[in-house]
Amino acid sequence: MPRIKGKLVDQQSRCVHWNSPLDIVGLKFKCCESFYACYSCHKELTDHKIEKYDLLENANGKFIKCGVCNEELTFREYTRSLSCLHCKSNFNPMCKLHYHLYFDNANAVH
Repeated sequence: MPRIKGKLVDQQSRCVHWNSPLDIVGLKFKCCESFYACYSCHKELTDHKIEKYDLLENANGKFIKCGVCNEELTFREYTRSLSCLHCKSNFNPMCKLHYHLYFDNANAVH
């Protein structure tokens, strides 16, 4: 199972940029097919331009990874419950302010 990359501060995907108790997700980038703790981690640790998934074209793609149990979720699963469907860990509800950094058409499927 692919791991979450980034400037991590713990084993649950918190990074130097986002490290509250609820910051426990990795997000998959289309450009490298890798999960990163956040946009800034990806930008600082890679040498390529960010490419985002279009959620209208990839509605069933598993682009969110829980940092606690490592299960992968679709965007819809992630946004509908704000907690992991598998381990029930709570996610940060304020991440919604940054969906546009990771995905195209996030508002259309949310």
